[in-house]
Amino acid sequence: MAKASNGAANSGNQTGIRIVVAGDRGTGKSSLIVTAATYNFQSNVPPVLPPTRLPDDFYPDRVPITIIDTSSSPKNRSVLEDELRRTDAVVLTYACDQPATLDRLSTFWLPELHRLEVKVPVIVVGCKLDLRDEQQQMSISEFMRPIVEQFREIETCIECSASTHIQVREVFYYVQKAVLYPKGPLVDEEIDILKPRLVRALKRIFILCDHDRDGVLSDAELNDFQVRCFNAALEPYEISKLKSVVPEKFQGFNEHGLTLSGFLYLHALFIEKELFETTWTVLRKFGYNNDIKLREDLIPVPFKHAPDQNMELTTEALEFLKGIFSLFDINGDGLLHPDELVDLFSTAPESPWIESPYKDAAEKTTLGGLSLDGFLSEWALLTLLDPVSSLENLIYIGYTGDLSSALRVTRKRRLDRKRQQSDRNVFQCFVFGPKEAGKSGLLNAFLERPFSHSYNPTIDERYAANVVDQPGGSKKTLVLREIHEDGVRGLLSKRDSLAACDIALFVYDSSDKSSWKRATELLVEVAIHGENTRYGVPCLIVAAKDDLDHYPTAIQDAIKLTQDMGIGPPIPISAKLGDINTIFQRIIVAAEHPHLSIPETRAWRSRKLYSRLINSSLMVFSVGAAVALVGLAAYRVYATRKS
Repeated sequence: MAKASNGAANSGNQTGIRIVVAGDRGTGKSSLIVTAATYNFQSNVPPVLPPTRLPDDFYPDRVPITIIDTSSSPKNRSVLEDELRRTDAVVLTYACDQPATLDRLSTFWLPELHRLEVKVPVIVVGCKLDLRDEQQQMSISEFMRPIVEQFREIETCIECSASTHIQVREVFYYVQKAVLYPKGPLVDEEIDILKPRLVRALKRIFILCDHDRDGVLSDAELNDFQVRCFNAALEPYEISKLKSVVPEKFQGFNEHGLTLSGFLYLHALFIEKELFETTWTVLRKFGYNNDIKLREDLIPVPFKHAPDQNMELTTEALEFLKGIFSLFDINGDGLLHPDELVDLFSTAPESPWIESPYKDAAEKTTLGGLSLDGFLSEWALLTLLDPVSSLENLIYIGYTGDLSSALRVTRKRRLDRKRQQSDRNVFQCFVFGPKEAGKSGLLNAFLERPFSHSYNPTIDERYAANVVDQPGGSKKTLVLREIHEDGVRGLLSKRDSLAACDIALFVYDSSDKSSWKRATELLVEVAIHGENTRYGVPCLIVAAKDDLDHYPTAIQDAIKLTQDMGIGPPIPISAKLGDINTIFQRIIVAAEHPHLSIPETRAWRSRKLYSRLINSSLMVFSVGAAVALVGLAAYRVYATRKS
């Protein structure tokens, strides 16, 4: 692999670089800027220069540079802070003939950048090199080492002299390089290894270039890679030279070509030699941005959809995922074990399922194995909640089909209700209920997890996704979303909050009347919200903890509620006894028929009745008016004939 050629094409589409020069008074900030811009030293310069623009062709990358001079005066502190927050890079200056200004870097300026949360490359520049005491023989790397080790954001240290033109232009060249080809995302300097996200990206690039999938890059494949990234073919002697560079212990080459270990070693070598532009050129040619994630323009935006529409994976995408599952199920036991799952996502920046709400959302074995149903359920949940991330991760793990056909938009729920049937494959169920009603126990049972006798309250929203087998052999994916009791008010404060809900479940402790009362209050709140927003949803009531004695008036209360609101009676379950009473199949059936089981409040029924009466009156009036008009017309005809 050749060193990257310079040019705007390798600069990550950076349209301009803003550099702030800061430091103590008298350290040579303004003289440095003037001399760099004009290549002419001026003994008298203003205390603070206006913004200075370097010509576009000043450096080979041809990216415009604007340099901002600053004052260290306390009265100008707010201006300085504002500029530091807007900058792409910071040049911190000290005077080589004033050791105290060097000390101020670590005692004031660098801590100040931390305080302001300025997270950009920092270049430390020693100005007035020509005035340094000749007795000082220590090199810059020696006396700067403690500072660099303490403040890792320092990219480069350099000394210069504006009056003698020593390394002045090099200062801003290094700053430009630090912005265009940043070191931070590539290497962990504390332990001196490539960062995991870089390794994952390089592995994906290696696999994409390994056209015959034999695990190595042949000479032809390596040459294709070289042409794609650097627009130059490799000569045979250059390939031989590459082979000699990689030590045998890394097993970088075998009789068939360059291995992944060798590919990674070469990039580690480039970075060690501070040839960051080489690795960045490769990354950018394959669509990566400065966060080492695919650029947004490479990920198609999912189709626009109404609040009551969802995104689902298409059959084509599901078949691809089934193939990926089989490919990484190394031992063929029908499960993806944790190490196999890590390998599957080893070409993505990180696994999309390592954090909530995905981390514990699918059914797993006691050893963490994920079945095919569990694997597809995780993907269904990711697509439901974050379709862009779903598409992005499909790309990372090797999906090469048409991305626009990987997802589909479901029909609007309002239209489903009119047609009295839903064609969705993934249904989302909101689970409401008071504290200690048994909501978490229901979700755990859905994921085949053992019953827990201890009460562990759910603090945040929780999701559980699984495949539900239906009569006739069909399969649907059900997503349960547990709504914390204290979060209901916040949820219902948003007009479209029920738009994403296919069905709502209201869970109560069948032995506790207060639990029943609170569950029915929640039911009424949800029903009213649905009536007011026209996002009414089918509702089921679940009598949890059926292994306990019911409170005395449970039956009468249930009959009254079902009669008042027009929904079915409570469904008894016992997570403790494992008696779930086909609740999940019932949820799917109710969701598939969205025109049924929608509760109605008395106020809503009164409004509907009033609306019908008004419409009926208008109809009678319209018919009467029509009859009158016909009669009048007939009379006029009769009168005309008579005359």
